Amino acid sequence: MSFVRVSKYRHVFGQTAKNDQCYDDVRVSRVTWDSHFCAVNPKFVAMIIEASGGGAFLVLPLHKTGRIDPSHPTVCGHKGPVLDIAWCPHNDNIIASGSDDCSVKIWEIPENGLHSPLEEPLLELEYHSKKVGIISWHPVASNILLSAGCDNIIVIWNLDTSEPQIELDMHPDLIYNVGWNFNGSLICTACKDKTVRVIDPRENKIVAEKEKAHEGVRPMRAIFLKDDKVLTTGFSRMSERHVALWDKENMEEPLVTLELDVASGVLLPFYDPDSNLIYLYGKGDTVLRYYEYTNEDPYVHYISTFSSGSTQRGMGCMPRRGLNVTKCEIARFYKLSERKCEPVVMTVPRKSDLFQEDLYPDTVGPDPALDAAEWFEGKNADPIFISLKPESAPTKNQEVKGLKKTILANRVTKKSEHSSTAKKNVSADSSGPSEAKLDKILKEIKSLTDLVSSQEKRISQLEEKVAEITK
Repeated sequence: MSFVRVSKYRHVFGQTAKNDQCYDDVRVSRVTWDSHFCAVNPKFVAMIIEASGGGAFLVLPLHKTGRIDPSHPTVCGHKGPVLDIAWCPHNDNIIASGSDDCSVKIWEIPENGLHSPLEEPLLELEYHSKKVGIISWHPVASNILLSAGCDNIIVIWNLDTSEPQIELDMHPDLIYNVGWNFNGSLICTACKDKTVRVIDPRENKIVAEKEKAHEGVRPMRAIFLKDDKVLTTGFSRMSERHVALWDKENMEEPLVTLELDVASGVLLPFYDPDSNLIYLYGKGDTVLRYYEYTNEDPYVHYISTFSSGSTQRGMGCMPRRGLNVTKCEIARFYKLSERKCEPVVMTVPRKSDLFQEDLYPDTVGPDPALDAAEWFEGKNADPIFISLKPESAPTKNQEVKGLKKTILANRVTKKSEHSSTAKKNVSADSSGPSEAKLDKILKEIKSLTDLVSSQEKRISQLEEKVAEITK
């Protein structure tokens, strides 16, 4: 007797958007670096592109589909190729980039997208001595950014002060990736020494580690799931691609290992904590596999594979709050191929047009639960959740209120303070000799008025002479 596991995600299917909803003529970067090359949020899609004489990435409003003009303005302030980009989870207009030029830059994208090249960053962060290939925002606290470079160092920045607050120097070799856990209290890393580490960054200590998590020499990846289990992807000695699940309390043996196929592309994971779905893709592949995670054996359940005709060069994943809930859309990916970016929509087939509460539990919203200082002091908090019901969508006022703890808000505050100080200085300076200045201005106005009236007289006289001659 065969047993079919009950799951509302068993029939999830993927579909590529129609041609008029894709972004065409995009020169996707050819840099050999295993980051996603694409980042997306409810307002914009950003893609790392080919650029001569430096590094650049393209930022487009989501609705700006179709053929992209080769001269479309880019974010182009880096001196070397851009290797990783990430949108701030607490402000949809702020994006961070890491580059081959060893720097990290924070950019502010105008509300309606770029109308001219953006070369001046909001902040420029310099600390790494080699190229910076990993960028990751803190999921819960505002104005905290993590960067990792080929100098094998992880830096956690306090953007309120623009200072590197924490340096983690515990990796003897190249760091492949870094992932935060759900509340941002821990990070997990995959390293070229084949070790997966779980680190408490504020204590600067390794909480758990597993040497030779995958036997193969090719790169690994490690991410946290919602319950602090660690999912890794890697290779066997025979170059077979593997997925493993680990309990950080006991990392002697994996809870489960899945053997997939033999291919050269590193498996890059996305994880959705709301649905507990795990999505895996490899650069150079044409498929996106997806699995459901449960907290009992066998833990990771294969659901299906989405296939497309073109090989993928990278991929971005839309946050839950940017999905179309009226169409039962549970995930949306932006797949980069040679010259194109195609949205891929994952849908649960349902006949009802009503809001599906079981598919859309409250999800992580854009408001930070902590500020940077609170997190660095040792506080933890779960993310602030919002409802995805269409009638409970945030109003503009609520959205603006949610920006109060972001870089942009801080910068606006500083600007207004600066301008008010300048105004005070001007008023203080002008209060003494104000009457003399006023007299001088009045005299200048009178002399200008006299000049204008005399010129008018002269013009009228000339017009009369011209009229006489023409007669």
